Amino acid sequence: MSAPRHRGYSGGEPDLPAAPHGRPVKDIILTIITGYDAVTLREKVDLPAAAERLDDLGQLRSLSALNEKVTLLRLLDRLDEAFEIANQALRQARFTGDRQDFVLCRIRRAQVMQFQAKLEEAASELTQCVLESETHEWNLTAAFARETRGKVHFEQDDLDGALADFTAAVFLRDKSGASPDELESALIAVAVVESFIGERRALR
Repeated sequence: MSAPRHRGYSGGEPDLPAAPHGRPVKDIILTIITGYDAVTLREKVDLPAAAERLDDLGQLRSLSALNEKVTLLRLLDRLDEAFEIANQALRQARFTGDRQDFVLCRIRRAQVMQFQAKLEEAASELTQCVLESETHEWNLTAAFARETRGKVHFEQDDLDGALADFTAAVFLRDKSGASPDELESALIAVAVVESFIGERRALR
């Protein structure tokens, strides 16, 4: 079963600056992500489009380009490369001194860790990102961190933890005035986890 496609950046990420060729990154990613699997919560991907976009980015090394490469490489299952580029993006964000950009880079690297099955490391990294973003009231960044950590909890079979994070992501986006389309990915995740919890209760 395929979940409907949400209209936001991969994993519910806040908007990034325009991509190197002028189009908003989230719009480019939307042409690549075709939906979400309603069992695993992972993205369904147009692999040729992702590979073509990665080729377009070439050797570009702006923070925006590095961030997009991390997502594309992850979606293409080129996880070692994705992790390497994620570390490059972290170093660049640290150099610029923008703390919110740095947290966003950490979240993206944690997404790669999740796909590498480094679930404990990803959860620890994301917990720090949640705390920092919520302390500074960066609500959309906090929602991105919560939704990402919820997916890690989901893969750890911690359904209660996943539901708490997905519900918080919905609340934070709603608080920030997000549109229904922008809320959709987290709402899908809430529905999926609630269905799993309901099935388990029925079996007791």
